[in-house]
Amino acid sequence: MSQIQISQRVSIPENEIEWQFIRSSGAGGQNVNKVATAAQLIFDINASSLPEYYKQRLLQKSDHRITQSGKIIIKSQETRSQLSNREAALAQFIALVASVNVQRKKRIPTKPTKASKVRRIEGKKKRGDVKSLRKKPI
Repeated sequence: MSQIQISQRVSIPENEIEWQFIRSSGAGGQNVNKVATAAQLIFDINASSLPEYYKQRLLQKSDHRITQSGKIIIKSQETRSQLSNREAALAQFIALVASVNVQRKKRIPTKPTKASKVRRIEGKKKRGDVKSLRKKPI
């Protein structure tokens, strides 16, 4: 049984992924009507062997490919070849699962410099002078 490598430490068995092959929509001539080239990958997050951290982050993620019931459904129909559509769907799946492990940098709030404060005040004074020139003389 082969493994699908998500990251250095995380991998899942291939049998946890369910494949369905359906007919593609769009251009393709008679090939579209006869051959099921579109690949649909279905992965149940809750029933998987992923670490709990990955499961929680995936279920919290707001992505149209993740259903309410906790399944990832990825459909690929870019090419006319079933094999290349399958590879494309698998690449999308790996990227989606690996994306939950990326830690965002914590933003460090900065303060404006003294020079930028001076420039701001000078700009406000200039604008005030321009407006005061518009007044009617007394």
